[in-house]
Amino acid sequence: MNDPLRRFKSQPWKPLSLIALTTVAIVSAIDYLLIFLLANSEPFRSSISFLFSPPLGMLIPLAVAGGIGILGVYICDQFRSQVFLNAGSLWALVLCLVIALALTGLLPLPSFLVQFSYPALLGIMVGVFWKGRRYWR
Repeated sequence: MNDPLRRFKSQPWKPLSLIALTTVAIVSAIDYLLIFLLANSEPFRSSISFLFSPPLGMLIPLAVAGGIGILGVYICDQFRSQVFLNAGSLWALVLCLVIALALTGLLPLPSFLVQFSYPALLGIMVGVFWKGRRYWR
């Protein structure tokens, strides 16, 4: 019998989950630095305020989530000996990134840009498959 979940089970889950946790930790550290700078630096706050005003403010969460996906694929590229990237492993990376982002949302830590939402899910998928387009085959 052919097992339809065989490809799902055979993904390198441990390295992919470590990569996802590393990616979310890096992005969370950048997010905390941004929160610190916004709270303590008036020149920084006034210079960045136009990014969060209405036309661009709606696209920033999508861009950040896309950056999370791109960073995840970039980190996977650095660990090629542990993770063979193909379309299935890219989907597994998306799942690991979403789970890591959801787990980060459960922690009682302040978050400015890194939040689990439907636009974040779409941005992560776009980022992973845009950066990993050469691995689709």
